Amino acid sequence: MRTVERAALARAVALAARVRPRVSPNPAVGCVLLRGGRIVGEGVTEPPPGRHAEVVALAAAGDAARGATAVVTLEPCAHHGRTPPCTAALLAAGVARVVIGHPDPHAVAAGGAAALTAAGVEVVGPPAPGTALRGAVAAQLEGFLTAVVAGRPHVTLKVAVTADGSVVPPPGQRWVTGPAARRAVHRWRSEVDGVLVGSGTVVADDPRLDVREVDDGHQPVAVVLDARLQTPLRARVVRPGTVLVTVGPRGHDVAEPEQRGRRVARLRDAGVHVLAVPAGDDGRGVALPAALAALAEAGMVSLLAEPGPTLSGALLRAGLVDRLVRHVAVHLGDTVPSALTTPPRGAWSLERSGGAGADAIVQYRALDPHPSTIPAHTPGT
Repeated sequence: MRTVERAALARAVALAARVRPRVSPNPAVGCVLLRGGRIVGEGVTEPPPGRHAEVVALAAAGDAARGATAVVTLEPCAHHGRTPPCTAALLAAGVARVVIGHPDPHAVAAGGAAALTAAGVEVVGPPAPGTALRGAVAAQLEGFLTAVVAGRPHVTLKVAVTADGSVVPPPGQRWVTGPAARRAVHRWRSEVDGVLVGSGTVVADDPRLDVREVDDGHQPVAVVLDARLQTPLRARVVRPGTVLVTVGPRGHDVAEPEQRGRRVARLRDAGVHVLAVPAGDDGRGVALPAALAALAEAGMVSLLAEPGPTLSGALLRAGLVDRLVRHVAVHLGDTVPSALTTPPRGAWSLERSGGAGADAIVQYRALDPHPSTIPAHTPGT
């Protein structure tokens, strides 16, 4: 891969970041067209059923696309879905070379690189293993890749603890962390499809689970795991678009079927989407893998989980967390320390650490939570 192409790929990643997650469940893809070392066209994925990034970039380039190099973050699709295959558009435009940031793991859409090569187009990529550029491409596509490979959304778990490890704020305070850390949470919310909590958090805190401190921020879907259907009908999350995941009729005898049916009907009348999944092995909650799979089927590829310590621990023990973000406040708490106060052990790496106001923010990434889909470095790249 040439130096100018690496720079163009970094540019394509930055372009794609601007539209994630507004294009879900499609991947947010960026495409940059180069001719003579100059950018002649750029494009990003449009919201469904809009155009793919390659088609947008080709339209911007016009006749300049002939003989150009297309630098795209994800392997161009080779199938006809809601839109024609991008490989056909690239071939029709006369593109001579395609640089791919990441292969497409989707069983239906994959095969674009092979199709382009068979048609005489030079195809190179992805970036070399261990490089920052390769990591940046994968991070940009992490929601899509997790949904395709693992069959569930990419999960970021946010926990907030005091300096002594308590998850409960001191007397007289509503929050564990300060305003700067809370603003950071709103930014993260704006970058995901859904914000997930358990019904216990809804009952105790009545959260809104929306974005309020980010200008023109994307509004995520509120997601509540509620095996017992105990979410109050007057809760602020009971609004159109919210998704509530509960246990199916045969999974958990928490009330008479008639009572459950009436409650589900009232939730749906309020615009809440109710999904039913099996009960967990302990019979006390929803089966977490099934719940996340149902959310993926509903079109969610990324979640920010902000539950209490019980659900947080369950997600971690089940291996369903891809990123852990710990907010550590400077003050002391009001209860005994939580197990969530200690850094995670095992297959985790420190992704970044920093501060937000007086609070510390430490971010960990799970090491290979699902198999890598990036092949070995391609010769000539």
